[in-house]
Amino acid sequence: MNIQRYLAPFSHVDGEELMIAAAAAAITFFAIYGLLRLLRRRLCKHDEAGRPDRPAVQLFKETLNRTSMLAVLVVSLLVGLKMLELPPIWEERLGHLWFIVLGFQLVLYLDRAATLGARRYFRNHAENPDSPTTVANTLMVWALKTTVWVIFMLAALSNLGINVSALVASLGIGGIAVALAVQNVLGDLFASLAIAVDKPFEVGDSIAITNVSGTVEHVGLKTTRIRADSGEQVVIGNAELLKNQVRNYKRMQNRRVQFSLRINPATPAALAAKVPDALRAVVERQPDVRADRVHLKSISQDALEYELVFYILNSSYANFMNAQQAVLLGALEVFSELGVDANAPTRRLLFERGAEAANEAAQPERRAQVRPH
Repeated sequence: MNIQRYLAPFSHVDGEELMIAAAAAAITFFAIYGLLRLLRRRLCKHDEAGRPDRPAVQLFKETLNRTSMLAVLVVSLLVGLKMLELPPIWEERLGHLWFIVLGFQLVLYLDRAATLGARRYFRNHAENPDSPTTVANTLMVWALKTTVWVIFMLAALSNLGINVSALVASLGIGGIAVALAVQNVLGDLFASLAIAVDKPFEVGDSIAITNVSGTVEHVGLKTTRIRADSGEQVVIGNAELLKNQVRNYKRMQNRRVQFSLRINPATPAALAAKVPDALRAVVERQPDVRADRVHLKSISQDALEYELVFYILNSSYANFMNAQQAVLLGALEVFSELGVDANAPTRRLLFERGAEAANEAAQPERRAQVRPH
């Protein structure tokens, strides 16, 4: 009984129309299937010829593999049914089915493209390409794919005549309530996503913020763990971490060193003129060091001040301290060879006692000589 009701719209269709519809469906199926095979074959020729694919071509090839043969079959049947004269209500139903099938296939393509594109982005922007994808990256891809599917479901329901405005409004109000309740957690979560995308630092980097300096051990969804230079582990929220200025020492290409040396201001001018070249020679003798400048910076009654500026050509803190120590020791040797006094000048204070002070000192003796009769 139910079968007859569903077949009633086709009761007036004769065999010739059915044959035409079947032929149109078959032609459409084989045309789409052949086009897909042709595209795949063309794209695979790049690999067979040993030519590397461009990223866009590779992404298109992998996305094309997500084509659903069920969707191709349904599209072919819809093309065949389009050849028949059907009642208006069936035309409307076929229109809904067209929207759902094509939208479903489009979402499959977007789902695959989002996964592959995000994976490629995180791999290309990682400091270490072999490092595993972080939890934050995976969560971001999942959120993107979920958004695509939710939009498709809402669009499909709207196409079927269902009013989704109330559903969207309720979801929005519920989302605002949840966001207010867990705003701190969401703040740390979005901060972790920002760290995953922008990568101001990664696990293993040596960083310094306002009150903490150490090595990053773990970047989680809510907190980041830092092994401080003093040995303890510091756990700080991701949102709070990004509010501070972060110094990443691992990405330092070179280190600029600047300090001053002082000598006795009584040093003769001819001898003081030899000091800059001698100090520059000391700096240039050090390995992995590039000398910038050595100048007499200032002259005062306290000292002659020389300023040294040079660069350590690597980011190692140990190399920085070793080079600075070697330059300072070399400077002492230079001062000794040139006969330069690096000590501060000696100051002597002379106190003179005036006539009044001498008289005051003599008054007790005078009083002692005057005796009453």
